[in-house]
Amino acid sequence: MRVPIRWLKDYIDIDINANDLADELTLSGSKVEEVIITGEEIQNVVTGKILKIESHPDADKLVVCEVDIDSKENIQIVTAAKNMKEQDIVPVALHGATLHGGLKIKKGKLRGVVSNGMFCSEEELGIADEKEVDGLMILPADTPVGKDIKEVLGMNSAILDLEITSNRPDCLSILGIAREVSAVLDKKYNIPALNYNSAYKQNVNDLLKVDIKDKLCKRYMARGVKNVVIKESPKWMQERLLEAGVRPINNIVDITNFVMIEFGQPMHAFDARQITSKKIVVDRAKDGEKFITLDEQERTLTSDMLTIKDNDKTIALAGVMGGMNSEVKDDTKEVIFECANFDGTNIRVTSKKVGIRTESSSRFEKELDPNVIGMAMDRACNLVEELAAGEVMEGTIDVYNEKIFPKVLEVDYNWINNFLGTEISKENMKNYLDRLELNTEIKEDLLIINVPTFRIDINIKEDIAEEIARIYGYNNVQCTTIKSSAMKSGKNIKQVLEGKIIESMLASGLNQAITYSLVSPKIFNKILLPEDSELRNTITIRNPLGEDYSIMRTTTIPSMMEALARNYSRNNEKARLFELGKVYIPNKDENQLPEERNVLTIGMYGEADYFDLKGVVENLIDNLGIQNVSFKRESNNVTFHPGKTAALYVNKEYIGVLGEIHPDVEENYDIEENCYIAELNLDILCKSANIDKKYKPLPKFPAVTRDIALIVDDNVLVEEIENIILNQGGKMVECVNLFDVYKGKQVPEGKKSIAYSITYRLENKTLTDKEVKKVHDKIVRTLENKLGAHLR
Repeated sequence: MRVPIRWLKDYIDIDINANDLADELTLSGSKVEEVIITGEEIQNVVTGKILKIESHPDADKLVVCEVDIDSKENIQIVTAAKNMKEQDIVPVALHGATLHGGLKIKKGKLRGVVSNGMFCSEEELGIADEKEVDGLMILPADTPVGKDIKEVLGMNSAILDLEITSNRPDCLSILGIAREVSAVLDKKYNIPALNYNSAYKQNVNDLLKVDIKDKLCKRYMARGVKNVVIKESPKWMQERLLEAGVRPINNIVDITNFVMIEFGQPMHAFDARQITSKKIVVDRAKDGEKFITLDEQERTLTSDMLTIKDNDKTIALAGVMGGMNSEVKDDTKEVIFECANFDGTNIRVTSKKVGIRTESSSRFEKELDPNVIGMAMDRACNLVEELAAGEVMEGTIDVYNEKIFPKVLEVDYNWINNFLGTEISKENMKNYLDRLELNTEIKEDLLIINVPTFRIDINIKEDIAEEIARIYGYNNVQCTTIKSSAMKSGKNIKQVLEGKIIESMLASGLNQAITYSLVSPKIFNKILLPEDSELRNTITIRNPLGEDYSIMRTTTIPSMMEALARNYSRNNEKARLFELGKVYIPNKDENQLPEERNVLTIGMYGEADYFDLKGVVENLIDNLGIQNVSFKRESNNVTFHPGKTAALYVNKEYIGVLGEIHPDVEENYDIEENCYIAELNLDILCKSANIDKKYKPLPKFPAVTRDIALIVDDNVLVEEIENIILNQGGKMVECVNLFDVYKGKQVPEGKKSIAYSITYRLENKTLTDKEVKKVHDKIVRTLENKLGAHLR
């Protein structure tokens, strides 16, 4: 926000320069981005009176002027301008002067005649508005001669450009900043005059009604002005508006803008002739409704936008911009001043939808105080009277259904000192708060603070401590040691388990990868996913960067395949990758957030086969201490090779899938190597983990080892054989190790030879051959009966 120092001085006496003031405000928490010195580039330009004008002897379009600049002797200026006459007072750029844009002026000759400088227009001084400049700038006849032009035109003023945070809408005004300056410099500030006479003896309530039909409007005030005279605003008002970054238009519109900048409360003026129904209605627009705003652009409105209507006809987009159909024109004789308060969120959404952001909307969207409206309206009426712009009607229309009242906070001043690490007396605390208009009473050790409604940012005791600290001075707060109780540090169980998983993956020779959770809908076709698969039900991004990042993934297999493909395209002979990532499963209730499921994905190609992948998974299961794990043949997953894929279960709960990728999928990713991927539910793995290690003493009694070689059908799984050995052996079987699988000439077709080493041991005695033989024979018989196995 641009705050002209000259305007600020209308309300408070500032006896320090602009840079020092900027430093003081910044230290107090009101950050000044830049100090702008207007006219700083204009140098050595003075006022001069033209005493004589003569034709140039050698140029028809030039004239030679004798100019008084209040020096020992007059100077001579040659110019081509035509709009001046003798006795006019104009700006004169002398030898060595600098003009707008860095233009340097030097003494020289024009067609043989010496010119000691040049006359200036508004454009050369950098103060031209949007109107086209035609000729020199002619100053008023009573302008003193020989004075610095910056002093005469008020160009040597300073402007503070402040960054106003969204929680301080009260500072989006000159008076709001004056209040801050008052607190920082400990000086009183004055509120501008609010008094006025209701010169036109007719009550506005007899001519106009207001009906608020939506709670998005919290308060609406209106007053009427008769016998309006539309003209230019006085110079002082135009200068202040221009310095604040607002273009002057006419006296009535300028009054509304002036009050908005001064009080931070937007206003609007309607041409009363256009309110034909004599009833203003605050209501939402209709879907698809067309409306032409003051910038002459047609807007399409929706039913969530708040509008101001002349009964049924929209005349303004509430809080954003008025309409062309109620614009104040040069022949307007009666206006209605509107001053209202609207819901900030709705104004922000509306402003974004229609593509307009105005000084008004930028204030409303930060939630303004509805209690400021009365003062702002009084100030507008005061300016109408001061500028002789019309006659204010009697009465006020004020619809304010749910009034907002000041809050009261009670804070122990000892707590504030302990919180800040300071030793500020409660009297000084009260002084600091009173300077900010947080009127405070002291009751023993309590500060009882009355928080005005314009301070929406103050709600808790910490806010009070902050206000005291910034006026006391952050630079005055001494460094103190942080006070805190000892806290138990360390990782939680989830972090510990994830650490073990990463350690297991790294120990197995894998590298960690990270991929995007945002993917393309095309991935499902690349992994051959059926059209009716639940994995195609995804979360769609409303405003994606592009189709490739338009949905949240429901499977990590495509992400891992892309990582492997990227490595393969770069001629890496082999890749071993893993990722701890998330998939996002939509909730059946659309109003609920999706399920974020943690997933471990393993991928590899090159010098690898299914057993390498399975070994990595088995190492992980062993490191996590997971029991009751089983692998079952999986032939229905279309993404994987039907004969080289398994599903993993823990306690009969499905964990995920691992196996060789289907050749068609590998072709879709342009990989000419067999790829192996595992996708496992990390949440269930962690839930099933048991990392509490229990140790037992070394066995006292010897073990007995027996080898067994079986001929079984080719479709018999080793898991089935091992389960029978363990179940039939009971406590006597200590471990079972598979050491050979053979298919060849010595084995019939459709059969395979599987050899195991079985270790028998008991903890409480030495086993005899008879005891071992009995159990061993039982195992063999069961294998023969259930699996059709026979000894080789």
